[in-house]
Amino acid sequence: MSKRDYYEILGVSKGASADEIKKAYRKVAMQYHPDRNPGDKAAEDKFKEAAEAYEVLSDADKKAQYDRYGHAGVSGNGRGGFSGGAGMNMDDIFSQFGDIFGEDLFGSFFGGGQRRGGGQRSRGVRGSNLRVKIRLTYEEIANGVTKNIKVKKYVGCTTCGGSGAKDKGSVQTCSTCGGSGQVRKVQNTFLGQMQTVTTCPTCNGEGTTVTAKCASCKGEGRVYAEGTVSIDIPAGVGEGMQMNVTGRGNAGERGGMPGDLIVLIEEEPHKELHREGLNVAYELHLSFTDAVFGTQIEVPTIDGRAKIKIPPGTQSGKIFRLKGKGFPAVNAYQKGDQLIQVNIWTPQHLTAEEKALLEKLGNSPNFKPHPEKGGKNFFDKIKEMFS
Repeated sequence: MSKRDYYEILGVSKGASADEIKKAYRKVAMQYHPDRNPGDKAAEDKFKEAAEAYEVLSDADKKAQYDRYGHAGVSGNGRGGFSGGAGMNMDDIFSQFGDIFGEDLFGSFFGGGQRRGGGQRSRGVRGSNLRVKIRLTYEEIANGVTKNIKVKKYVGCTTCGGSGAKDKGSVQTCSTCGGSGQVRKVQNTFLGQMQTVTTCPTCNGEGTTVTAKCASCKGEGRVYAEGTVSIDIPAGVGEGMQMNVTGRGNAGERGGMPGDLIVLIEEEPHKELHREGLNVAYELHLSFTDAVFGTQIEVPTIDGRAKIKIPPGTQSGKIFRLKGKGFPAVNAYQKGDQLIQVNIWTPQHLTAEEKALLEKLGNSPNFKPHPEKGGKNFFDKIKEMFS
């Protein structure tokens, strides 16, 4: 089943501002929130769908990739695959509600911003995104590849389990909010009493405080280390495409959600081929005699070499097309072609004998130019080459 357009899900145009996108998400999320639609699987699916759409469209980098490549630019693709919002669980979705709805609104409607099931709010601070560049050959782009790359980043502290505390006894329930991560205030207004819910200033919404810090991570719950990340890159990616691997960036502080790993694709130039979208171009230099008599010749392709037949009388500028020998579209069945343009090689240095022979042949009617009437001109051929 194909995915719906993210803009359609939120009911906004492609040119909508960040504020308009946030307001639209608030409206859809309120409509399909599981607490308002208990036991309704369809409503829950739409709630998750809206969260996925907002997770992409609210991030400038992910939104740019989605606008350029559609779902292919942000969709998951197996182990370590690229993901814009796919795979979000309900805890991930609820953890962002404080930013989207505001503490007051969310607390008023849905029980003070707690996770469903009575648990505490998300702990810690979300980790930052990590950016890396990956350089791919034409062969890797054509077939897809799994890359294992070494990155230096923040990872969860194994000594304290990410809590930032020296031991379990060093973690105490916040005395200010009683572990809820929020404080409620009642204010008298001309409309009567109004209750507001705000993040606890003592524990910053975590619900606990640390009395003695972990010696390994100095209380952050994370340490800086080098590790290996396995990334499945789908076939058909291109220069400048930016992919997002959800949750593989820097670890958050004190158990906070990890950031994303943002991968920038770079293409390794090919010695003989040139890419134009999904098509591959190759310039074939033929000798004069091969063009006159015809020949069979091998040409490079992105997946090996292929033999093509050059018919007698082939003209310079002739374009041969190898169907399906180009690049595939990302996560699609479409595939480009290889276009081979003939260039007749003209000798620059002749012997006296060669010169005399050519001068004699030059007087023959067969060696006078006879362009085909109604044939394609130079500009038509260029247009065909990259269409």
